[in-house]
Amino acid sequence: MRGKRLAWAVMMACASPAVFAPPLLAQTAPAEALKIDKARIDAALKAMIADGRAAGTSALIWQDGREVYFGTAGMADREAKRPMQRDTIAQIYSMTKPVTGVALMQLWEAGRVRLDDPLAKYLPEYANMRVYAGKDAAGQPRYVAAERQITVRDIMRHTAGFAYGAGPTPAHDAYVAADPLALTIPLAEASRRLAGVPLLYQPGAQWEYSIAVDIQAALVEKLSGERFADYVQAHIFAPLKMSETAWRQPDARLPRFAAMNVKTDGKLVQQDPAAARKLNFEDHALTPGGFGLASTLDDYSRFARMLLNGGELDGARILKPSTVKLMATDQLDPAITERAWLPGKGAVGFGFDFAVRKSPPLTREENRGATGEFFWDGMASTLFWVDPANRLAAVFFVQTIPYDGTLHRDFRAAVYGPDYKVPAGD
Repeated sequence: MRGKRLAWAVMMACASPAVFAPPLLAQTAPAEALKIDKARIDAALKAMIADGRAAGTSALIWQDGREVYFGTAGMADREAKRPMQRDTIAQIYSMTKPVTGVALMQLWEAGRVRLDDPLAKYLPEYANMRVYAGKDAAGQPRYVAAERQITVRDIMRHTAGFAYGAGPTPAHDAYVAADPLALTIPLAEASRRLAGVPLLYQPGAQWEYSIAVDIQAALVEKLSGERFADYVQAHIFAPLKMSETAWRQPDARLPRFAAMNVKTDGKLVQQDPAAARKLNFEDHALTPGGFGLASTLDDYSRFARMLLNGGELDGARILKPSTVKLMATDQLDPAITERAWLPGKGAVGFGFDFAVRKSPPLTREENRGATGEFFWDGMASTLFWVDPANRLAAVFFVQTIPYDGTLHRDFRAAVYGPDYKVPAGD
């Protein structure tokens, strides 16, 4: 059990009510037109294989309503000598989170939930939360009552105060002991277990990546009366024709599943297929909102293109344009200055289950991108983003653990070019 908890803790390691920024999808095109250079992107993908950062890579980019790039490099399974292909199925981990956010915002559009309602209105177990407040003179942990209720908005922007695995405080220890993401329990039980764990900080005080998106999934179940996976299938995947995206994949797809690679002593080591594929080819009671989906480039690109198109794709309306704008608008009050590792992703804020770029890169080392883009990634170093200014959606697949941000830096540099909106000088 200790090993299992540690594994899940490693896996998991991969905001004021007012909306302050203008609608991001309303931005006009930049003065410099972005043209995709296929040779440059091909070279970047191949370099990731050559220098040992990835075993296999693939990418798909749509711009102005058409496919402008597809490419692969390396192997989906080195031991089987199976190359990365367009229909390779990859574990996308936290790229599951935006899907969950879209599901909850559909129910918000239907008037089933309000963003500034207390979470306890729908999930009563969160009515009386305690907050860790350090240790007393005797070295014993202190806990105080939450100064306000956790809101639905808090769980969508990671300001609820929840933990997400092991850490340095007794509250983290309580989280590990509760094991709220055990695959053997349903979402309702996961929520009940989490409600008994003290918060790390007062609701709304800090940004801290957390289990909150799994609570979004529990809320979707409560509001809809459907199993979370069934709701997502009926209301997102089926309308978008995302036929190969699922938490539980059919056994027939196993030959297309990409192997997971873990960097050990500076080298990528391919994981045992049975262990690496356990999550997606066995039945589990838990359908997580924050991780667990496996998908193909084309399937996830359909999700990204829907967002780029303001909530609609090929006649299927998933969200209203105004709802997509709301999700892709920074929700973090400037007073929320404690933001964990979020600033490491660049000049960004955070909306609802997306990071949101607020300005061009501030340094030459920062990832390339356009103001107004929104994005998220996964523990195995996968990435997607939506760039309204350039009318572009990009999806990048790789199966490298731990998360390697240099892969994103190099892929983005290849997409935008080395001089796209970068500061002058070194």
